[in-house]
Amino acid sequence: MENITAGVELFQKGGIVMYVLLLCSLFVAATGIERWQYFRRMDSGRAFARSFAEAAGRQDWKQAARLAAGSSGSLARMLTQVSRRSWRERREATSFLEIQSGIILAKFRQRLYFLSVVVTMAPLLGLLGTISGMISAFSVFHVQNAQASAITGGVGEALVATAFGLCVAIFALIVHAFFVQRVDTILTDMEQCCSLVEADPAAFARAAGEEKTEADYATA
Repeated sequence: MENITAGVELFQKGGIVMYVLLLCSLFVAATGIERWQYFRRMDSGRAFARSFAEAAGRQDWKQAARLAAGSSGSLARMLTQVSRRSWRERREATSFLEIQSGIILAKFRQRLYFLSVVVTMAPLLGLLGTISGMISAFSVFHVQNAQASAITGGVGEALVATAFGLCVAIFALIVHAFFVQRVDTILTDMEQCCSLVEADPAAFARAAGEEKTEADYATA
Protein backbone atom coordinates (compact mmCIF):
# COMPACT_ATOMS: atom_id res chain seq x y z
CA MET A 1 0.00 0.00 0.00
CA GLU A 2 2.86 2.37 0.82
CA ASN A 3 4.45 1.67 -2.55
CA ILE A 4 1.20 2.52 -4.33
CA THR A 5 0.88 5.75 -2.37
CA ALA A 6 4.49 6.68 -3.14
CA GLY A 7 3.92 5.92 -6.82
CA VAL A 8 0.83 8.12 -6.94
CA GLU A 9 2.67 10.96 -5.24
CA LEU A 10 5.57 10.62 -7.66
CA PHE A 11 3.16 10.60 -10.58
CA GLN A 12 1.49 13.78 -9.38
CA LYS A 13 4.85 15.49 -8.96
CA GLY A 14 5.46 15.04 -12.68
CA GLY A 15 2.81 17.64 -13.45
CA ILE A 16 -0.14 17.75 -15.81
CA VAL A 17 1.92 16.24 -18.63
CA MET A 18 1.87 12.94 -16.76
CA TYR A 19 -1.88 12.66 -17.31
CA VAL A 20 -1.44 13.20 -21.05
CA LEU A 21 1.25 10.52 -21.11
CA LEU A 22 -1.03 8.20 -19.15
CA LEU A 23 -3.72 8.68 -21.80
CA CYS A 24 -1.12 7.93 -24.49
CA SER A 25 -0.13 4.70 -22.75
CA LEU A 26 -3.78 3.63 -22.45
CA PHE A 27 -4.29 4.42 -26.14
CA VAL A 28 -1.28 2.28 -27.08
CA ALA A 29 -2.54 -0.61 -24.97
CA ALA A 30 -6.06 -0.37 -26.41
CA THR A 31 -4.72 -0.15 -29.97
CA GLY A 32 -2.45 -3.12 -29.41
CA ILE A 33 -5.33 -5.25 -28.12
CA GLU A 34 -7.64 -4.21 -30.94
CA ARG A 35 -5.00 -4.83 -33.62
CA TRP A 36 -4.09 -8.21 -32.08
CA GLN A 37 -7.70 -9.33 -32.27
CA TYR A 38 -8.03 -8.07 -35.85
CA PHE A 39 -4.83 -9.75 -37.03
CA ARG A 40 -5.81 -12.97 -35.31
CA ARG A 41 -9.18 -12.94 -37.09
CA MET A 42 -8.13 -11.71 -40.55
CA ASP A 43 -4.62 -13.10 -41.05
CA SER A 44 -4.78 -16.34 -43.04
CA GLY A 45 -1.41 -17.36 -41.64
CA ARG A 46 1.93 -18.41 -43.06
CA ALA A 47 0.96 -22.08 -43.08
CA PHE A 48 -1.88 -21.39 -45.50
CA ALA A 49 0.28 -19.19 -47.72
CA ARG A 50 3.00 -21.83 -47.96
CA SER A 51 0.54 -24.66 -48.67
CA PHE A 52 -1.25 -22.59 -51.31
CA ALA A 53 2.03 -21.56 -52.94
CA GLU A 54 3.21 -25.17 -53.06
CA ALA A 55 -0.02 -26.34 -54.68
CA ALA A 56 -0.08 -23.46 -57.16
CA GLY A 57 3.61 -23.92 -57.92
CA ARG A 58 3.01 -27.48 -59.14
CA GLN A 59 -0.13 -26.38 -61.04
CA ASP A 60 -2.43 -28.30 -58.70
CA TRP A 61 -5.15 -25.71 -58.93
CA LYS A 62 -7.83 -27.93 -57.46
CA GLN A 63 -5.82 -28.34 -54.28
CA ALA A 64 -5.11 -24.61 -54.24
CA ALA A 65 -8.81 -23.81 -54.60
CA ARG A 66 -9.65 -26.34 -51.90
CA LEU A 67 -7.17 -24.72 -49.53
CA ALA A 68 -8.51 -21.21 -50.20
CA ALA A 69 -12.14 -22.25 -49.74
CA GLY A 70 -11.38 -24.12 -46.54
CA SER A 71 -9.34 -21.38 -44.87
CA SER A 72 -10.28 -18.15 -43.15
CA GLY A 73 -8.68 -14.73 -43.30
CA SER A 74 -8.40 -11.94 -45.85
CA LEU A 75 -5.91 -13.62 -48.20
CA ALA A 76 -7.89 -16.86 -48.39
CA ARG A 77 -11.13 -14.95 -49.05
CA MET A 78 -9.53 -12.88 -51.80
CA LEU A 79 -8.16 -15.97 -53.53
CA THR A 80 -11.55 -17.66 -53.22
CA GLN A 81 -13.14 -14.66 -54.93
CA VAL A 82 -10.63 -14.99 -57.76
CA SER A 83 -11.46 -18.68 -58.17
CA ARG A 84 -15.19 -17.95 -58.49
CA ARG A 85 -14.89 -15.52 -61.38
CA SER A 86 -14.42 -16.03 -65.10
CA TRP A 87 -11.33 -14.29 -66.42
CA ARG A 88 -11.12 -13.48 -70.10
CA GLU A 89 -7.76 -11.75 -69.81
CA ARG A 90 -4.94 -12.05 -67.33
CA ARG A 91 -4.76 -8.30 -66.76
CA GLU A 92 -8.30 -8.32 -65.39
CA ALA A 93 -7.25 -10.70 -62.64
CA THR A 94 -4.08 -8.69 -62.04
CA SER A 95 -6.08 -5.48 -61.63
CA PHE A 96 -8.55 -7.20 -59.30
CA LEU A 97 -5.77 -8.63 -57.13
CA GLU A 98 -3.96 -5.29 -56.92
CA ILE A 99 -7.10 -3.45 -55.81
CA GLN A 100 -8.13 -6.07 -53.28
CA SER A 101 -4.59 -6.41 -51.91
CA GLY A 102 -4.42 -2.65 -51.39
CA ILE A 103 -7.71 -2.67 -49.49
CA ILE A 104 -6.63 -5.58 -47.30
CA LEU A 105 -3.25 -4.05 -46.46
CA ALA A 106 -4.85 -0.69 -45.68
CA LYS A 107 -7.10 -2.40 -43.13
CA PHE A 108 -4.15 -4.20 -41.56
CA ARG A 109 -2.25 -0.91 -41.28
CA GLN A 110 -5.10 0.98 -39.63
CA ARG A 111 -4.09 2.86 -36.47
CA LEU A 112 -0.43 1.85 -36.78
CA TYR A 113 0.37 5.41 -37.85
CA PHE A 114 -0.97 6.73 -34.54
CA LEU A 115 1.40 4.39 -32.68
CA SER A 116 4.34 5.94 -34.54
CA VAL A 117 3.03 9.38 -33.55
CA VAL A 118 3.02 8.35 -29.88
CA VAL A 119 6.59 7.03 -30.24
CA THR A 120 7.70 10.50 -31.34
CA MET A 121 5.40 12.57 -29.15
CA ALA A 122 5.80 10.84 -25.76
CA PRO A 123 9.49 11.79 -25.20
CA LEU A 124 8.72 15.36 -26.27
CA LEU A 125 5.85 15.57 -23.81
CA GLY A 126 8.12 14.17 -21.10
CA LEU A 127 10.75 16.76 -21.96
CA LEU A 128 8.11 19.49 -21.84
CA GLY A 129 7.09 18.35 -18.37
CA THR A 130 10.72 18.29 -17.25
CA ILE A 131 11.39 21.79 -18.53
CA SER A 132 8.24 23.07 -16.84
CA GLY A 133 9.30 21.40 -13.58
CA MET A 134 12.82 22.81 -13.80
CA ILE A 135 11.44 26.31 -14.30
CA SER A 136 9.40 25.85 -11.13
CA ALA A 137 12.41 24.37 -9.31
CA PHE A 138 14.71 27.27 -10.13
CA SER A 139 12.07 29.76 -9.06
CA VAL A 140 13.06 28.91 -5.46
CA PHE A 141 16.00 31.28 -5.92
CA HIS A 142 13.62 34.05 -5.02
CA VAL A 143 11.81 32.16 -2.28
CA GLN A 144 14.32 30.01 -0.41
CA ASN A 145 17.55 31.92 -0.95
CA ALA A 146 18.82 29.38 -3.49
CA GLN A 147 19.00 26.39 -1.18
CA ALA A 148 20.63 23.55 -3.12
CA SER A 149 18.38 20.87 -1.64
CA ALA A 150 15.27 22.68 -2.81
CA ILE A 151 16.65 23.09 -6.33
CA THR A 152 17.91 19.53 -6.77
CA GLY A 153 14.72 18.12 -5.28
CA GLY A 154 12.64 20.04 -7.77
CA VAL A 155 14.82 18.95 -10.69
CA GLY A 156 14.59 15.31 -9.58
CA GLU A 157 10.81 15.53 -9.49
CA ALA A 158 10.79 17.19 -12.89
CA LEU A 159 12.78 14.32 -14.46
CA VAL A 160 9.93 11.97 -13.60
CA ALA A 161 8.05 13.29 -16.65
CA THR A 162 10.96 12.50 -18.97
CA ALA A 163 11.34 8.99 -17.57
CA PHE A 164 7.63 8.28 -17.93
CA GLY A 165 7.60 9.73 -21.45
CA LEU A 166 10.46 7.44 -22.47
CA CYS A 167 8.67 4.42 -20.98
CA VAL A 168 5.53 5.23 -22.97
CA ALA A 169 7.58 5.73 -26.14
CA ILE A 170 9.38 2.41 -25.69
CA PHE A 171 6.07 0.63 -25.09
CA ALA A 172 4.57 2.18 -28.22
CA LEU A 173 7.69 1.37 -30.25
CA ILE A 174 7.54 -2.31 -29.29
CA VAL A 175 3.84 -2.57 -30.19
CA HIS A 176 4.34 -0.66 -33.46
CA ALA A 177 7.36 -2.74 -34.51
CA PHE A 178 5.52 -5.99 -33.79
CA PHE A 179 2.56 -5.14 -36.01
CA VAL A 180 4.68 -3.61 -38.76
CA GLN A 181 6.60 -6.88 -38.92
CA ARG A 182 3.30 -8.78 -39.11
CA VAL A 183 2.14 -6.55 -41.98
CA ASP A 184 5.42 -7.15 -43.84
CA THR A 185 4.96 -10.91 -43.45
CA ILE A 186 1.38 -10.70 -44.73
CA LEU A 187 2.52 -8.57 -47.66
CA THR A 188 5.20 -11.11 -48.60
CA ASP A 189 2.72 -14.00 -48.45
CA MET A 190 0.17 -12.04 -50.44
CA GLU A 191 2.63 -11.13 -53.19
CA GLN A 192 3.79 -14.73 -53.51
CA CYS A 193 0.28 -16.18 -53.76
CA CYS A 194 -1.01 -13.46 -56.06
CA SER A 195 1.93 -13.76 -58.47
CA LEU A 196 1.24 -17.49 -58.84
CA VAL A 197 -2.47 -16.93 -59.47
CA GLU A 198 -1.77 -14.11 -61.92
CA ALA A 199 0.22 -16.55 -64.05
CA ASP A 200 -2.96 -18.45 -64.98
CA PRO A 201 -6.14 -17.15 -63.30
CA ALA A 202 -8.38 -18.89 -65.82
CA ALA A 203 -6.96 -22.32 -64.94
CA PHE A 204 -7.41 -21.53 -61.24
CA ALA A 205 -11.05 -20.57 -61.82
CA ARG A 206 -11.74 -23.66 -63.97
CA ALA A 207 -10.20 -25.96 -61.36
CA ALA A 208 -12.24 -24.32 -58.61
CA GLY A 209 -15.41 -24.82 -60.66
CA GLU A 210 -14.59 -28.47 -61.23
CA GLU A 211 -13.82 -28.91 -57.53
CA LYS A 212 -17.18 -27.38 -56.61
CA THR A 213 -19.01 -29.58 -59.14
CA GLU A 214 -17.36 -32.71 -57.75
CA ALA A 215 -18.22 -31.67 -54.20
CA ASP A 216 -21.86 -31.05 -55.16
CA TYR A 217 -22.05 -34.40 -56.93
CA ALA A 218 -20.59 -36.19 -53.91
CA THR A 219 -23.11 -34.50 -51.63
CA ALA A 220 -26.10 -35.37 -53.83
